[in-house]
This record gives sequence, structure tokens and C-alpha cells, in this order.
Amino acid sequence: MSSTIFDRAKPAASVVAASLTGTRQGSFWLDDLEPRTGYPALTGDLRCDLAIVGGGYLGLWSAVLAKQQNPAARVVLLEARTVGWAASGRNGGFCEASLTHGEDNGRSRWPKEIARLTELGNENLDEIERAVAALELDCDFKRTGAIDLAVEEHQIEWLREQTSDENTVFLDESAVQAEVTSPTYLAGVWHRRSNALVHPGKLAAELARVAAELGVEIFEHSLVHSIDTAGRRPAQGARVVTTGGTVTADKTALATNVFPSLLKRNKLATVPVYDYVLMTEPLEPSQLAAIGWQNRQGLSDLANQFHYYRLSADNRILFGGYDAVYHYGGRVRSGYENRPETFEKLSRHFFTTFPQLAGVRFSHKWAGAIDTSTQFCAFFGQARQGRISYAAGFTGLGVGATHFAAKVMLDQLAGRTTERTELAMVRGSPLSFPPEPIASLGIQATRWALNRADHNRGKRNVLLKTLDALGLGFDS
Repeated sequence: MSSTIFDRAKPAASVVAASLTGTRQGSFWLDDLEPRTGYPALTGDLRCDLAIVGGGYLGLWSAVLAKQQNPAARVVLLEARTVGWAASGRNGGFCEASLTHGEDNGRSRWPKEIARLTELGNENLDEIERAVAALELDCDFKRTGAIDLAVEEHQIEWLREQTSDENTVFLDESAVQAEVTSPTYLAGVWHRRSNALVHPGKLAAELARVAAELGVEIFEHSLVHSIDTAGRRPAQGARVVTTGGTVTADKTALATNVFPSLLKRNKLATVPVYDYVLMTEPLEPSQLAAIGWQNRQGLSDLANQFHYYRLSADNRILFGGYDAVYHYGGRVRSGYENRPETFEKLSRHFFTTFPQLAGVRFSHKWAGAIDTSTQFCAFFGQARQGRISYAAGFTGLGVGATHFAAKVMLDQLAGRTTERTELAMVRGSPLSFPPEPIASLGIQATRWALNRADHNRGKRNVLLKTLDALGLGFDS
């Protein structure tokens, strides 16, 4: 079996060890926020028009859009811990246009709709850009685009096969090196308009600020443990029960991401996959000059086990991905977030990518759980005779897609038939993951097969081809 560039080029162990000395365990994006007083916990009972469960991007966009659509509505948002503390404060800040986890995935699942889904994704990103300006969201939003990188010879042809238009530019080796200097880059495709970069923590905090200013009642440290509709007619809504009180809501939007669903039907619809990230200290001007990167695009390579990386506003490099770790039982636990072997691997891969940055230290390391679905992108649904709407399964591409998903949920709850609600992507449901121990055995076998493909010029074995044919898979 062939080796990859990350097997062949190994930085000195001393460089890796020094880079992780004193690194803080925790999300840089959350540490970088201004101190705030926070929002109160729910105590007692109240009634509202719309209850939203979850204080990440999906819940926050739903709250903002709901108040914009109906300023008189009483909207309540319930968050188990603090706004944006989970996936919304831990991701890479890639706000992508794709609603389908890339064109290939969308085309394989919804071939009749992929052209329109692509248009809707681009329109969605345009709407987010306009909202950032109109709402004055201080979140470091920059429409930089992103470069897909070939770091192995066989990946160059994959890039040449990508759709070409005025906003998609193929970069040969000299052209990609002119954009960002790395001995690992053989070619690239720059998607100029399909990606923006944001500060994830600031985006969540700013959406919460705007929601509160619009009149949304935000309650933190208010874990929802059940939704009760027993004996209640649809017009009587649902009782959303928290640790400190109850919200009786005409309609309820579930935006709980990777955490256990409040609906039994979705118990096996997603699995939590842990993704790991490093963040450097700010680069010195000479260090930044050594790698170029003047156009500050988001970057990712084309392997199954891929890396993604970008610059922050203060010239740190976020470097994450590669390992996608599932733990038996599908639980979400803070103890899974510190994985030294993965952080060391990421450091080695970082210095393989940028050997000219030897000596740079990582200020932060962290992890977060991704809500992976078998279709690799969000799914939607309603429950309890239309009183509840939900979206989940974003599989690592939720920064932009949650804005679209919030509109879908609000359409559904209002009983509106729109182009969004009629999409096959919205009306269908992905296959569920099997229960344990089959889930763990299948996921680990798939991870092994993906790693083997990366070491065999991308060639997919019988297991991967079978999963492709069945529309099943495992990704992050």
C-alpha cells in the first residue's frame, strides 16, 4: 500500500513537542469573546407563541427570523448551558454555500434538484452576508472563498473534473504556490464566492444580542428534558419541560444539534463524531510572509481524512480535521475532547504542510462533536401533528446551512407551502444508523476503509462502494 505525504514527510519530534507545550485545552473562539453577563435561567412557567430548544446557530437564526417575520410573536429560546458553547463555538468558521455537503453528495442523492439546491445555497450565503451588514453583526465575516488542494498526484485529476465557471479557478502547482506556499501543494481549485470565513464565537454572541434586542426571551442553563403533548389538542400546543420551569408553546422548533433528540423517532438519526482542532499563536509578519496567503482563503485537502485550515483576524492559523472519532455508545462527553495522540498528529501534519513555520506554538487545542447523518447533510421533519419542527445532521457544514434550515422550520411551523418545504431534500429522511454494537463495528470498519483508500490513490474498496450504492456512510 502506498504512503501519503503525511507519512513520508515527518517533522522533528522536538518541533512537535515544543509546539504543544503549554497549549490551553479550550476553544479559542470562546476565549476570544468579550466578557458578558449572560442570560437568566428559566424559573417558573410561561406561555409563548414559539419555543426554540437550543442556543446554537440554528436556534439563534430561528429566533431572529421569527421575530423579523412576526414582531408581535412571543418567542422563547431555551439553552441547556450557554449560547454558542457547543458546535457553534468550536467549528472552523467556514460558512459555506453548499447545503448538501458538496455537489457530488447532493448530485448522488437529489440529481433532479442539485442545480436548484446549488442556487439556493448560493442565495443563502448571499442572504447571510446581507444580514451581517444589516444587523451589524461584529463577527469578522469575510467572503474569501476557499481552495480545494491536491496533495497527492491522483487528486490533481479530481480537481480538473470540478465544475468550472467565472467563480471557480483551477490553479496549477505554480499558481497554487503563489497563493499559499507549501511543499505539499500540487494543484488547487479556488472557489471564489462559495465560502466566507467568520469568527464562530462572535457570530453566536452577536445573533443572541440581536435576538434579545428584537424581543426574544433567552434563557440559559435551562435544560429541556421533555416535550409533553399528551391529552392536548394541536391548538393547545406543547409543554416544554425544563429543569426550572415549563414553557407552554403553540409551536416548538428543535435545534439540539448533536445532543440526544427529544423525539424518539430521531434517536438513531445521527451519531456524534469528534473533530479536533489546533490554533497557533498569532504569526509574526515574517512568518506570514513565508507562507503568503494574502487572499486569506479557507483551505482544505481532498483526502477522505482531510484537513481544513484558515487564518483568523489576528493571523493565527486554525488547523483541524483528519481524525473523526466515534466512541462506542454514541455519547457526548467532555472527556472525549482531550485526545493527545490526535493533537500530536495534527501538529505533525501542520509542520509537514508548513515546515517554514517550525518554532510556532499552538495556543489552543479543542474538540467538538459533529452531528453526522447517513446523508452527510441536514434532514428535516415535523412531529406531534405539526406542533414541532426539527432539523439536524449537518455533518460539520452547519455554519451557513443553519440559516436555510431555520427558514424551513419556520415555514413548516407556520403551515406555509414554499419552494423550500417542497424540496425532496426536505421532505425525505435519511436512513438511521444501526444500534450498538453494530453501529460501532460499522463505523470503525468504514474509517479503516477510508484510511485505506487514502493510501491507495483514492480507490474505494467493496465496503465503501456498497455504502455508496446504499446511500450510507460516515463523514465529518
